[in-house]
Amino acid sequence: MFYTLLRQLLFLFPTETSHHLALTAMTLAYRLGLTRLRPGPPSAPVECFGLRFPNPVGLAAGLDKNGDYIDALGALGFGFIEIGTVTPRPQPGNPKPRLFRLPARQAIINRMGFNNKGVDYLVTQVQRSRYRGVLGINIGKNFDTPVEQALDDYRLCLEKVYPHADYVVVNISSPNTQGLRSLQYGDSLSALLSGLQQAREHLTQQHGKTVPLLVKIAPDFTSEEITRIATQFREHQVDGVIATNTTLSREGVSGQPQGDEAGGLSGAPLFTRSTQVLEQLCQHMRGEIPVIGVGGILSGEQAVVKQQAGASLVQVYTGFIYRGPALITDCVRAWCRLK
Repeated sequence: MFYTLLRQLLFLFPTETSHHLALTAMTLAYRLGLTRLRPGPPSAPVECFGLRFPNPVGLAAGLDKNGDYIDALGALGFGFIEIGTVTPRPQPGNPKPRLFRLPARQAIINRMGFNNKGVDYLVTQVQRSRYRGVLGINIGKNFDTPVEQALDDYRLCLEKVYPHADYVVVNISSPNTQGLRSLQYGDSLSALLSGLQQAREHLTQQHGKTVPLLVKIAPDFTSEEITRIATQFREHQVDGVIATNTTLSREGVSGQPQGDEAGGLSGAPLFTRSTQVLEQLCQHMRGEIPVIGVGGILSGEQAVVKQQAGASLVQVYTGFIYRGPALITDCVRAWCRLK
């Protein structure tokens, strides 16, 4: 009830303003010890990527791009937190307005464009945090780095975050950086994965630990494209896949106020398509590579659908915006009931 009232208040402000206000309020609640007053989700440990997660429900990248709110988010009961997307150099992202709520469809459209303060700033924030749970760091390329040189950006980010991450996600599926999604195909994908695996081998020797390397994909693939990308993931032995990012489709929101804004669509309208991609991908993976299911989860029952489609873990983002911390507990309890 409290979160419902708070959300109604926050939704009176422009979307990006309310985003920052919500994170500031959450941080204040954490510092005052208020987040400890609410019961967290039950324990539901999961082993995946060689890591132990206290529960299978994580926060997707994008909410905390710079690692400014790690401790506050970590106090809400997530089984793991993913921060970023971060790029080598700071960049402002796309012009505002670039974030749009569609409450009638429980959806969000964003064209943020990897706005962040750069990888050095993020690393400093991680070092300052007290959070000791599972932390993923999502990496990308700068908007003005040619796609042909993208490996350089990803490799630089990987090197900087490697000592501080429990897993690293290679984001090649945002629709808001020109040319980025072309890295999901053919020789471009092969060269990127080969280069990053070589970099990781060196980093493993340097730091004495192997950090799982995951790839985040788009939901806008054909069945044939899913088959091809799954084959590449197996060949290059990636540790995991996140399915999926936001969609360019406007199915379910076309004609809605702001429903035709450019950018990636997330939330309830994405659920069916992202789950179809997840299921097809898992079938082609043959159990060799774990997949995190994300996209449109607004209830525990939907988290279970992702699990039944093959997900080893799930992540929430837009559902968390609309439902708050209660969604975490709802998803964990539903997951436990299925088992």
